Amino acid sequence: MLKKFDKKDEESGGGSNPFQSLEKSAVLQEARVFNETPLNPRKCTHILTKILYLINQGEHLGTTEATEAFFAMTKLFQSNDPTLRRMCYLTIKEMANIAEDVIIVTSSLTKDMTGKDDNYRGPAVRALCKITDSTMLQAIERYMKQAIVDKVPSVSSSALISSLHLLKMSFDVVKRWVNEAQEAASSDNIMVQYHALGLLYHIRKNDRLAVNKMLSKFTRQGLKSPFAYCIMIRIASKLLEEEDGSRDSPLFDFIESCLRNKHEMVIYEAASAIVNLPNCTAKELAPAVSVLQLFCSSPKAALRYAAVRTLNKVAMKHPSAVTACNLDLENLVTDSNRSIATLAITTLLKTGSESSIDRLMKQISSFMSEISDEFKVVVVQAISALCQKYPRKHSIMMNFLFSMLREEGGFEYKRAIVDCIISIIEENPESRETGLAHLCEFIEDCEFTVLATRILHLLGREGPRTNSPSKYIRFIYNRVVLENEEVRAAAVSALAKFGAQNEDMLPSISVLLKRCMMDDDNEVRDRATFYLSVLEQKQKALGAAYILNGLTVSIPGLERALHQYTLEPLETPFDLKTVPLATTPLAEQRTEITPAATVKLPDKVPATRQDIFQEQLAAIPEFRNLGRLFKSSDPVALTESETEYVVRCTKHTFPNCIVFQFDCTNTLSDQILENVTVQMEPSEGYDVLAYVSARSLSYNQPGICYTLVSLPEEDPTAVAGTFSCTMKFLVKDCDPNTGETDEDGYEDEYVLEDVEVTVVDHIQKVLKPNFGAAWDEVGDEFEKEETFTLAAVRTLEEAVTNIVKFLGLQPCERSDKVPENKNSHTLYLAGVFRGGHDILVRARLALTDVVTMLVTARSTAEVPVDVIMSSVG
Repeated sequence: MLKKFDKKDEESGGGSNPFQSLEKSAVLQEARVFNETPLNPRKCTHILTKILYLINQGEHLGTTEATEAFFAMTKLFQSNDPTLRRMCYLTIKEMANIAEDVIIVTSSLTKDMTGKDDNYRGPAVRALCKITDSTMLQAIERYMKQAIVDKVPSVSSSALISSLHLLKMSFDVVKRWVNEAQEAASSDNIMVQYHALGLLYHIRKNDRLAVNKMLSKFTRQGLKSPFAYCIMIRIASKLLEEEDGSRDSPLFDFIESCLRNKHEMVIYEAASAIVNLPNCTAKELAPAVSVLQLFCSSPKAALRYAAVRTLNKVAMKHPSAVTACNLDLENLVTDSNRSIATLAITTLLKTGSESSIDRLMKQISSFMSEISDEFKVVVVQAISALCQKYPRKHSIMMNFLFSMLREEGGFEYKRAIVDCIISIIEENPESRETGLAHLCEFIEDCEFTVLATRILHLLGREGPRTNSPSKYIRFIYNRVVLENEEVRAAAVSALAKFGAQNEDMLPSISVLLKRCMMDDDNEVRDRATFYLSVLEQKQKALGAAYILNGLTVSIPGLERALHQYTLEPLETPFDLKTVPLATTPLAEQRTEITPAATVKLPDKVPATRQDIFQEQLAAIPEFRNLGRLFKSSDPVALTESETEYVVRCTKHTFPNCIVFQFDCTNTLSDQILENVTVQMEPSEGYDVLAYVSARSLSYNQPGICYTLVSLPEEDPTAVAGTFSCTMKFLVKDCDPNTGETDEDGYEDEYVLEDVEVTVVDHIQKVLKPNFGAAWDEVGDEFEKEETFTLAAVRTLEEAVTNIVKFLGLQPCERSDKVPENKNSHTLYLAGVFRGGHDILVRARLALTDVVTMLVTARSTAEVPVDVIMSSVG
């Protein structure tokens, strides 16, 4: 007997699952009951339930034990108990892929499928199709056709759904059932019509013309099933997307007409389809938005939720289109369903005007304490977007965020608020001191190590630039006294940054660092000793290199290089230039942060994309002695995606040469390509040194070939060039079905798009958090300055975007953001040139009738400066 389920069990979480402690061996032992006569249907049903439970919980049944249980279960067909019979069908479907010789039950299932009991026929169809393979399908084809057009809806639906699954395995056989599916699509039953339409679409989906004809036919005839209308809308919107969204199409007219359907489900589906169409204008959105506006006042919570969620999506791209719904959305802020209220408020934050912000903030405050952290995070993200839209309102939003920060909440919620405050500080320099003061107060009682270290890092970066930096020292040093070792180490680094940038504070900072040298933790002591040693030298270049800007190399790469150096020590000292650079700027490495208490360090640091390429190229004999890989570009397509051969090129830059990697795919099933190479005609000064061919390209199997090109030695500033490319190969015809290949082939070639090499391929982006210190560190030994006029550019924003994209350098200190209503701006860019030379660029831009630009470039060598100047010129 099963224990009686009690409400108290649900609340306590115990005793609610009668199958909780099942053992596979005991259950399979019980299955021997199936062989008894007479059968006990109730007991057998209970045992089958246990078997199904074990399978669905992921319990592995061996082939032998599954087959034995399956064969024992087949004897249960002797019983006419309806519950037991339906459990048999379920067990057959679940064990079809585990047990052997399951086709033994085919005759029993066929008998049930063609019998008179309608309760058995539908499940029997589904079970039969589950155990049928492509070789046996023709034997039951006649029964399937009859079942599809059966007058009993459950039987017809079962046959249609089973046909849909069989389509993946035996497309050609199921395709012959189109006439029966057409007949089922005229059924008065809403589910049968829906399933028939789905099957017809999947049979024809690769034939665009046939799908269009099917849509035209059913739009003319009309449909009884709202589900069928929904699938028609989805098919129509998919076709519209493939047509690049032409709104003159009858497909768009059909979707729009569904907005006037009598079923709410169809109306919402049509509105959602219009909203999700790419490049939809505000005018085309208007009817969909009107319908969603009506749903906002629906008595059904599901409709209100669907409407406000979709309007929220519209507000991301077309906030003006949703403005008309603001009144309805404001009414939803007080909705009893907190999910709806949260979505309403976040939508209002996207669509609201600058004047409505104060009122919205008061409304948010009224219900923030009632919603979960998950929804609070959504609200904070919406506020963050609003800060970027209306930067002048940052003070109101900052105060609101700080009041939220003082409340109770989990890690994700607090992190979202801290992220938002940091972004406001970075976007609005005038909010810096207020924001830092709020964050200082927060870390006084912060339980999350990750957030405390992040805020200390921000204080070290932004604090020294404020009017009175000394006021932050107390908050930072308190962390050294009161916190765990990770936070103490971060606090020591922050103190050192103040000492490196403020000479007046250096004596006080030195005293504090000396105290830190007596800390219990090795890391804290080592940092304090190192920073104090650097600061006592009183050299700006040292402070910039070792305190303010830090390492710009890949940490996993550094670890591997040091390990290699210890295994094979050289006579020369370890050179940091041999270590690959960090592939993305440190500020952009926003990895998913986990609370410190639950952090589990990985056993092995995952290799970066560049490390993988370095390893692949080093394995090829021709490239073994090329040195350290400097940079790998993003892949560029050299053919259209629909052509017979698809080729993409990735450029790998080394100190003295470039390796062009060509990823090739053969899309012709009746050909195999052998000895595939890409011949290149280089620009002047470049020489092709070697070709590495792809031995064979089978149908849809990617292959890689390489071309090695040397860089110009006579003119090292010639970093740009255009290379014409031709793919050459030996073609052998083959049989697509058997894969047999002709022994004889013929030479052929295929012209590809040209490959461009630009200055970007020779420069790696590097972030310098303190550009001024880095500028002084590099010095003016190799410095050049020139003035340029950007005649084709009309705004400072456009000029900044073009310069950053053209030079491939990293903007520093957020100088890529141009303040509003300014006629002048200074852009700071940093990077490393091929060979490991730092390159810094300061571009002073002035807007009159055209944009004038004074470019100053500094480097540790002459060539990078000349490259930058010749490229800009």
